[in-house]
Formats: sequence, C-alpha cells, structure tokens
Amino acid sequence: MIARLSLRHVMMAALVALAAIGLAGTAKSQGVAQPPQVSPAQFTLAKQIVEIKGVKAMFAPLVHGVIKKTTDSVLQTNLMWAKDISDISAQMEKDFQPRGQEIVDATARFYASHFSEVELKQILAFYQSPVGQKMLVDEPRALDESMGYAGNWGDNLSIEVMSKLRAEMKKRGHDM
Repeated sequence: MIARLSLRHVMMAALVALAAIGLAGTAKSQGVAQPPQVSPAQFTLAKQIVEIKGVKAMFAPLVHGVIKKTTDSVLQTNLMWAKDISDISAQMEKDFQPRGQEIVDATARFYASHFSEVELKQILAFYQSPVGQKMLVDEPRALDESMGYAGNWGDNLSIEVMSKLRAEMKKRGHDM
C-alpha cells in the first residue's frame, strides 16, 4: 500500500508539473516580455526601489494562485484524488514560495531598463525621504479611493448613457 501511495503522489506531482508547464508555455507563446539585461548598478538600485515599494508582498499570492489554478484544473477530472492533491499542493506552496524572489528580481530589471542610474538614484532618494515614505503609505489609499470613485462615476455615466440612448431611440420610433 505504501509503494502504491508513493507512486500515486509521484503521478500527481507529474500531472501538476505538466499542467504548470502548459500554463508557462501559453504565456511564452503569447509574447510575454522577458526581463532585460541591465547593469549591476542599475539592478541594485532598482531592486532597492521595488523592495521599498513592497513588490514582494504584492506578488506573494502568485505562487499560491498558480498552484491552486493548476491543481483545480487537475481536480476537475480527478475529484477522487482531492486529498492527495491538497496534500501535495500544501507541500508545493512551501517548496515554491522562495521562487517569488524571481518576480522581484524581474521587476527590478524592468524598472532598471526604463531609468538611468542617475534617475534610479533620484527615485531611491525620493522613496527614502519623509515625503517618499508618506507616499508609500498614503498612495495605496488614494488609489483605492480613486478606484471607488471611478466605479461609481462609471455606474452613473452608464445610467446617463442608457437614458440618452433610450431618448434617441425613441426619436427614431424605437421603444426600449
């Protein structure tokens, strides 16, 4: 029984790995940009910036999300393996969590490719300043408030658009 269980775990891990490879292959075939090569100095500065901005925490849920999406797709056709898949998923989350650093590094490379070393130093100095620290704290709140406002604004505009559309259609003899 133990050998059979091990084989099942190996099979599940292989299925999950194949699904993940398939998902990665889809992203590559869709032309997802790869991080550019930048100078070591630019990379170091940009990495400090993305760390200050909390990029690691922002992308932390990705590992869990990818594992969940992959295992959920396997579960759709293999529901009887739910416990094994759940156990394997929990272990994979622990195993793959350090891989999140790859995203931080890639983000730093993307930042570095858009700014010169001098500009990166200025950006870093800004985020290390009192006003930069305040921005790190308050900007997410301001963006949340803006997004809430934009949602309400869009809803209200939709009502106006529908009202105008009905009025114009009525002029043309159509009752909506």
